[in-house]
Amino acid sequence: MRHKKHHASLGVTREHRRAMMSNLAAALITHGRIQTTLAKAKALRPFVEKVITKAKKAAGKTDKKDALHLRRLALRDVRDEDAVTLLFNEKHKEFANRNGGYTRIYKLGPQRMSDAAELALIEFVKAEDTGYSKSKGRRPSKGRKAPKAKAGESAEAAPAGEGAAAAKTAAETAPAGGEAPQGGEKTAVEPQSKAEAPADPGDGVKS
Repeated sequence: MRHKKHHASLGVTREHRRAMMSNLAAALITHGRIQTTLAKAKALRPFVEKVITKAKKAAGKTDKKDALHLRRLALRDVRDEDAVTLLFNEKHKEFANRNGGYTRIYKLGPQRMSDAAELALIEFVKAEDTGYSKSKGRRPSKGRKAPKAKAGESAEAAPAGEGAAAAKTAAETAPAGGEAPQGGEKTAVEPQSKAEAPADPGDGVKS
């Protein structure tokens, strides 16, 4: 039984697993991004990040023998001298302002045709990479806003209709003399017909 075994064996022996992690780490250091299975990517992340930490510590050492000791410890894990030299001389500067979290894993949708294994991309995360910001909350859908807008329009239309009805009632109850109602609204006064108009006392009088 595999009690208290905190890493995935990946279905191979201990020696095979060490060689596999060494080759994957060397490829990642050289190219910056590689494609592998999801299980191998998750196993590679802590392995290669410890090597990067050794490179950062070696850059901060003032004594050469201390830096050389850390380089030899990294060579024990990553058995590629060119990759370790590249990491300790150049690549470690990309992670100077980042405290951990040097890698990122992307899950790929299609599975491998041979054994249906889940594929993934693993890449380095540089210091200037801000990552992804979390959303502040769920936004309401557009369909929920429409009923509120209609209700507001109907509420605005109701007072306007009441005002028109009040004006119509005031026009009907206005006095015949054409006086404006006390509410301040002016109503049009129709002119009287000739038959109803009073006779002018000056009509028919010749000067």
